[in-house]
Amino acid sequence: MAVTDEPALRADDLHYAYGDRVAVDGVSLSVSRGEILGLLGPNGAGKSTTIKMLIGLLPPAAGRIEVLGMPMPQQRMQIQARIGVVFEEKNLYPNLSGRENLAFFARLFGLADVDLDALLERVGLGTRGRDRVSGYSKGMRQRLTVARALVNRPDVLFLDEPTDGLDPVSARSIRALIRAEAERGVAVLLTTHDMYEADALSDRVAFINEGRILALDAPERLKLTHGQRSVRVRRQVGDTVEETVVALDGEELRALIGRDGLLTIHTEEATLEDVFVDFAGRGLE
Repeated sequence: MAVTDEPALRADDLHYAYGDRVAVDGVSLSVSRGEILGLLGPNGAGKSTTIKMLIGLLPPAAGRIEVLGMPMPQQRMQIQARIGVVFEEKNLYPNLSGRENLAFFARLFGLADVDLDALLERVGLGTRGRDRVSGYSKGMRQRLTVARALVNRPDVLFLDEPTDGLDPVSARSIRALIRAEAERGVAVLLTTHDMYEADALSDRVAFINEGRILALDAPERLKLTHGQRSVRVRRQVGDTVEETVVALDGEELRALIGRDGLLTIHTEEATLEDVFVDFAGRGLE
């Protein structure tokens, strides 16, 4: 499904503080149906606090939130019936099976016709659905958490560090699920400190640091606008290989190409990490 112009989620000038520590300081963003917005920043930047306000777990000290045309928190119950949430911390019931976990949450939503087996199959747990969650690996628990967030077929999906610490196979599986939901028309807000995760999934990314949005745009535009294109040149100099990184458009590149012993030339673009450091003066970790 193509991204629509009408936002399914809108936040304007959100503020929140824990005592004297300001966690969110004027955050504004929107997410359209079919769009994946990555909220990218280091630990403690305000990502999780922002998510908690958007889903109704924390009341904003100031600002306005609208989800699916309804104000939050005034219509919190109606909104929460139509959203899905994946928390960084797994809040599953380990003594229940995977299928029983999903059935319990389906009952909380008042749903009696959810095809739990199909949902388990979709996240790669079709053969393990009747096993206790206590015997699941970390990756399996994360996939079950994603399945649980999809029980009510949500219109907006909030994902807090959905692949943090997972093996590459599990992470790839979860990314595929996220893309499939966006294709279905779901508005997805993804929070992460992982630059690769944001770049691989997001239609747009918002850089957040110390509770403030520093930039918000498509990853490619951010990298082209604020990053520096470069070339890595390797030359044979005597018995050693000399490697030099120079700007793609500079005079130094032409000088290097004209020298003897040229082995390889590789172009390199800026990463989201590079761009974030340029804005925030610090890395994402």
